[in-house]
Amino acid sequence: MTDHDKTGVIVQPSISYGAAAPFSPAAMPPAILQLWYTIMRWRWLMLGIVIGCVVLSAVVTLFMPQQYTARVQVQIDRQQKQITMVEGVEAQSTPQDLEFYATKYALLRARPLAERVAASLALYDNDAFLAAHGANTESVVPESSSLSAAKSKELKRQFIVQLLLDNVDISPIRTSKLVDVSYTSRDSSLSARIANEWAAAFIATSMDRQYASTADARKFLEERLVTLRQRLDESERLAVNYASRNGIVSLGETKDSEGRTIANRTLAGARLEELATALNVATSERIAAEARVASAGDSTTESVTSQTLSSLRAQRAGIASEYAKRRVQLEDGHPIVVELKQQLASADSAILQETKRISMARNSEYREAARREAELRSNVEILKNNLDTQNKANIQYAALLRDADTNRQIYDALLQRYKEIGVAGQVGVNNISIVEPAIIPESPSSPNLILNLLVAAFIGIGLAGATAFALEQVDEGIRDPTQVESILGLPLLGITPVVEGSAVDEMSDVKSNLYDAYFSIRSNLAFSTNHGFPKSLAITSTRPSEGKSSTSFALAVVLGRTGKKVLLIDGDLRSPSIHGMLNMNNASGLSNYLAGEDEWRDFVQATGLKNLSIISTGRSPPSAAELLTGNRLSLLVEDALAEFDHVIIDAPPVLGMSDAPLIAESVESVVYVVESVGPAVRGVRNSLQRLIMANARIAGIVLTKVGENSMSYGYGYGYGYGYGQRYGSDNLAEGR
Repeated sequence: MTDHDKTGVIVQPSISYGAAAPFSPAAMPPAILQLWYTIMRWRWLMLGIVIGCVVLSAVVTLFMPQQYTARVQVQIDRQQKQITMVEGVEAQSTPQDLEFYATKYALLRARPLAERVAASLALYDNDAFLAAHGANTESVVPESSSLSAAKSKELKRQFIVQLLLDNVDISPIRTSKLVDVSYTSRDSSLSARIANEWAAAFIATSMDRQYASTADARKFLEERLVTLRQRLDESERLAVNYASRNGIVSLGETKDSEGRTIANRTLAGARLEELATALNVATSERIAAEARVASAGDSTTESVTSQTLSSLRAQRAGIASEYAKRRVQLEDGHPIVVELKQQLASADSAILQETKRISMARNSEYREAARREAELRSNVEILKNNLDTQNKANIQYAALLRDADTNRQIYDALLQRYKEIGVAGQVGVNNISIVEPAIIPESPSSPNLILNLLVAAFIGIGLAGATAFALEQVDEGIRDPTQVESILGLPLLGITPVVEGSAVDEMSDVKSNLYDAYFSIRSNLAFSTNHGFPKSLAITSTRPSEGKSSTSFALAVVLGRTGKKVLLIDGDLRSPSIHGMLNMNNASGLSNYLAGEDEWRDFVQATGLKNLSIISTGRSPPSAAELLTGNRLSLLVEDALAEFDHVIIDAPPVLGMSDAPLIAESVESVVYVVESVGPAVRGVRNSLQRLIMANARIAGIVLTKVGENSMSYGYGYGYGYGYGQRYGSDNLAEGR
């Protein structure tokens, strides 16, 4: 809750130092502004780093030897050119393009390829090659070396091969099958020769690798073919012997499209098939004969179709016709009628005899068909029994045949593959070709001054940024007003700008930024107690030269100009400064009073400033802390307030000394001065803690020496108060 003074002005109670207040992100300036302030704080250092990097790059570039780069372009096809219709050992295609081309790119940088190029161009004993790379034989193997000749030669070979690998560059062209192979050296013609030889050696190495793999495959297949041939012979021999032992006679075999036996026709099976067919025919004939036997009389097929019966029936019909005619003409006893009657009876008898003969023939045919059927059925049963026994044996025989078929298929396939690999290996197919051979470069590829300067500038910018960031992390001082409350947990009374001249000169101009700043601080201090500006006030800091003396003087000047009588006491007995700022005498002062002299008024010196008097320190005592111990300073403040409206004491720094805590006990409030980007935060906190332990009542923090680039507020707009639009001193009333 806030309190009201007698005039009705709302004032805030004093805030004691405690735990740090929660940090509010809204109080911080935007990140882009913080970055800008960081750059401006370290701009000269960052600019020096960038310029240094650029200058160093220019000097190094000018002293670098010229390098020439020759480029050869190679096309790598995933599928080989199909010269023959047979396949080689290498796969014709692969679904993984990335793996395929990554493998090829790695092979282009392989050490064996470099060794092949070195041997092909005779680079092992070529001093010009070493000179083209800034090396010589002595740098590879010193003459003073105690190595053997063989060891020295091997070291030289390794060095030359490594030189080749270090100066070759493989650059695949994206979304294409093309690869640029570049070589760089100080000799343009040498670079072109090595680049072309590198591509040619890569093609030759690829073909040699294919031929070697083909030879290995042929050797492997030869060994396998011998083994498979023996296995095939053995399996066929087992099948034939088994068939002979079990009486299996094969009349024919049926094979599928892959050459496997799917049916085996034996002699027993063929014989049974024939007898079964004959049995079926005999059964049909027997059934037909049986059906004919069951039918009798003149309606049978034989009776109808028999020519003999037809002739006899025709004769009888003629005789019967003549007989009937004669009976009409003659009497029954007439000889002609009797003779015709006898002829008719003979014809009927002949027809009956022929009919009986046909019936007997049917019976005989039926008996013959039944006998033949029975014989065939008996033979079929015998053959079925024999075939059942043979079929049981045929199961094993079929297994032996399948084994022989499998061995024959494997053997035939390997034999065919063996012949194909032989043809493909002799053709020498290749999937790598040179698209654009290397030519001798006319201009050097490096050093590139413009590019190097740009790279150096970017590196310098990055290094400068990293340096500034590191310095920002190392620098623990408070640089922004918004950090005060979040870090120290105390209110910010105000900020003061950096001034080039003296504080006395700046404070003499009521329109100056420094005067505006301290006037705002004075206004904030007026709300720190329930009776307005503290009657007695001590100004201290963490270390010397943070602006505490200037703050003490400035507050005293501002209070004096508002009509208040102010006594400014220089309490820094070890390093006095107030008398020097005003060019006044320091022969006697506070030290004399603390030493025992009672009349403090003799030490008061009037200044030329309105309503402002000072007491200097006097001569520096041997032990300032001993003089400050006791109640002499409290008595001085109490007596002075009887004649002055306010007493301000310029206290010494807190860190490393006990003077400031002793002085803080004698005053109503303490203003703590912190230099912007000054002492470390931990030092400030330790000093504040010492004051709190001495029961000091800290009114707040004054952030001094704040540069325009170290804060998120310009001097046209103060920290919550308008410095550029303050009220004139003539309009100021007491208590406002």
